[in-house]
Order: sequence, then structure tokens, then C-alpha cells
Amino acid sequence: MEIPRTIVLEEDKPQEFVVPVKCIHEGHDVRRFLISRAYRDIMVFVLQLNRAMFPRRSRSIGEQLIDIRSWQLDSSAVSLSESTQRLQGLLTDLDAVVNEIPPDPGPRRFGNVAFRRWYETIEARLPSLLQHHLPEQVLSFKSSSNVSVEAELRSYLLGAFGSAQRLDYGTGHELNFLAFLGCIWKLGGFDVSSNGSEERGIVLGIVEPYLRLVRRLIMTYTLEPAGSHGVWGLDDHSFLPYLFGSAQYGPAIPDTAETPIEGSLANAPDPADVIKPVAVDHERKKNMYFSAIGFIYDVKKGPFWEHSPMLYDISGVRAGWAKINKGMIKMYMAEVLSKFPVVQHFYFGSLFSWEEDPDAVAPPTTVHGSSQPVKTQLATYDLPIRESSSDTTNGPRESNSAAASTPFVGTAAPWAKQPSVVSPTTAFPSQADHRNISQTPRLPPNINPRPLATAQTGGQPATGMPPQTRVPWARAPDR
Repeated sequence: MEIPRTIVLEEDKPQEFVVPVKCIHEGHDVRRFLISRAYRDIMVFVLQLNRAMFPRRSRSIGEQLIDIRSWQLDSSAVSLSESTQRLQGLLTDLDAVVNEIPPDPGPRRFGNVAFRRWYETIEARLPSLLQHHLPEQVLSFKSSSNVSVEAELRSYLLGAFGSAQRLDYGTGHELNFLAFLGCIWKLGGFDVSSNGSEERGIVLGIVEPYLRLVRRLIMTYTLEPAGSHGVWGLDDHSFLPYLFGSAQYGPAIPDTAETPIEGSLANAPDPADVIKPVAVDHERKKNMYFSAIGFIYDVKKGPFWEHSPMLYDISGVRAGWAKINKGMIKMYMAEVLSKFPVVQHFYFGSLFSWEEDPDAVAPPTTVHGSSQPVKTQLATYDLPIRESSSDTTNGPRESNSAAASTPFVGTAAPWAKQPSVVSPTTAFPSQADHRNISQTPRLPPNINPRPLATAQTGGQPATGMPPQTRVPWARAPDR
């Protein structure tokens, strides 16, 4: 089976480099982005890295698997090429700048302005840093224009650490770093002859250290989430660690097999372990998914199912880590690459081009595309979700005639009533598919639904207990 991989440009053919520019100005531009060469190349690169993180097996005898290899964080089993090590050095130098610029003292509700000084410092040092750390193959790539290769790559790297203006960080900045690595791959900076080992080195040797640097920036300079959906989103800041981390625990496959969509590695932790701080603390040292969960525990307090209900719902998947991984891929396409607030700050150059992909099919009118950026409907994925009540009082409120003409930007809560039109790109199976998703909403452990108050009980629960704060998905009492 031939696995699609990111193309590498011909070394002897000069590239017409350009300074990347903004092309997504309004919501309807997102549909144009979805049929661009840039979108195609981003997804190919993501799937290429994702597949490399699945464990491998070399042969099997009957039901017994032989020579299973998996890769953990900071493992000596992961080979790092010279290019990967050079880019690690770049991240190390950027991390050292944090030591030079401590945060300004005093409590601040919104980001610490010292981050702007950190950003200005790396912006000033970036030309020399790129000259020192970029692979030789990239630096020597010929340009047919008056723009250098460093000028095009500089835009993506600078956009990968948050906004100095808004003092925030989110998945759009993470996308810029992914594009930065994709540019280096296209220019021959990585070993493309390896059978997945170079991709694993990129994920574990570059992406994970990048995420650690970003988390330090967030903690040091109290960066705000960029475009966060709050409890209705997957994570305030990142997405890629959940994608690659779920692949780490997927079932072992031969090098030539298709990417699995069900199953888990033997002895992999249960997805439900995300609510166990001790288990998270143990697994975060080995796995990217749990490393991201661990950071949530570092910055948020309270029950996990309250501050991260979507991740809590995902923890109920019964079909294994590969099932989670499949849903994450489709969720990335729908909630990151198809959302105007995220991709509006992505810039396009010669390597990630705004030009239309001649093989692309026009995206259908879906709840993701037609609602940009007016009103975002509820998207469903190949992950468990709490069922909506038949009582419409808990669904979205109907707008009046005056409000109906005013666009509202937002994402429907996971417990909102599901729209009648479901996008073909969503990852949920049909409601008739009962194989892997429980038919009952996933409730927090040791919590049973509380009897509702009635007129006969004087507005108190039937148990006689005093009123309690309801979880977000609890049905509102009848009035």
C-alpha cells in the first residue's frame, strides 16, 4: 500500500520564494482555503506524522505478535537525525531567552507584557538563529526571486509562539509551527528515505520540545487562550498532542498496513485514566496525550469533568486509542482547519500556497462551512457525547426577530440539541451504530442523577436534600 507523503522539491530547480501574506479575511474565505494547495499539504503532513507514531510489528506467528516497537517521550529508541538535533538547538536557544526576560511583577488578569519583550528579542535574533540552526539543505536552496528562504520560513516561526499584541496563544499558532516544519521537509531538510523514523524524530524530538516551550511561555507570561471555546472546546491551547499521543497507544501495525481505526496497544492505559491524577502524572512522562492532560491539571483546578467535559467524554471511548485517533483527525479538520477564528491568521507563501488544488473537490455546504463566521452549529465526532434531552429548554434559545439579524459567533455546547443537518466531514457514526458508543450519557464517577424538584416537594429535590449546583448537562427542572 502506498502511503501519501509530503512532496520534496527538486533541489536543482530554484524556488520562487515569497513573503507569506494574509488571504483569509472573512468567513467565506475558509471555503476557498479548504480547496487550496496549502490545506492539502497541511493534511498530508499531519497524517504522515500521525501514522509514524503508531507502534510497529515486524511479523506475527498465529495469534502471537513478535517484535513490537513503540516509542515514548525522551526514549533512546527514537533516532534523531542531524536536522532534528539542530532544530532542537533552536528551541533550546528560544527557551533560554525566557530566563533573560522575567515576567513583570504584580498580579495581572490578562497576559504579562514582558512577553512582548521576549517576542521582540527573538524577532531581532531570528536571522542569526535560522542561519545557525536550519539544515544546510534548506539554507542552500536556490531562490529565483529576491526573497530568501529564511524570509519565508521566518513568518511561520514567528507566528508559532503566540500573539505579542493580544498576549495569547492557541491552535492557530500551533498550526504555524507545523507549517514551519512542513516547509523544511519540502526543502529537503529531513531524511525522506527513512521508513517513518524521521517523522517520529520530528514529533518526539521537535514537536514535543516545542510544546514544552509553549507551556513554559503560557505559565511564565500568563498568556490567554486564543479563540478558546472554554469548556466546550477540546483544549485551551493545543491540539496536536492529543492526535499524536493517541497514535502512540494505537495497535501495532506492519509498515505497509493502513492506519488502524480501532484497537489499542497491549498494556496501554485506559482512556478513562485521564481523571486519575496519579495515573496522569505517571503517563505524562511517556505519552503526548497524557502530557497535555497533565498540563491541564497544572493550570486548572476542580473536577476534571467540569473544566474539561469534552476530554472527559472522550475518555469513555470503548473501541480503543485508534478510535480516539480517528476522531481526533476529523476533529482537527473541523475545529481547527475549518474555523475562521483559527485559520484567519495563517499566512500563505510559495511553500504553503493559496492556489487552488486542481484535484480538490469543492467542500459541501455543511454546518462548519456555511456558518462562517456567523453562527457555529454543533459538530459531532467519532467520540462519545452526552445525549441531548427531549426537553427543548436545555437547547439553544430561539432568537427574536431583532437578534436574528445580528451574527453571533460561538460554538454550540456539547449538550445542545443536535442540528438536523450533519456534515459529511463529521466523525460520528450514525445513531444506529451502537457498537462502540454507549447509549447513556457519561456521568462523573460516584455521581448519580439527582431527582428533580417538583411542585409537590416545594421546589426541593424529592430526596429532601438542599438544592445543589447542577452539572452543565443536567436537565433543567420543570417550571
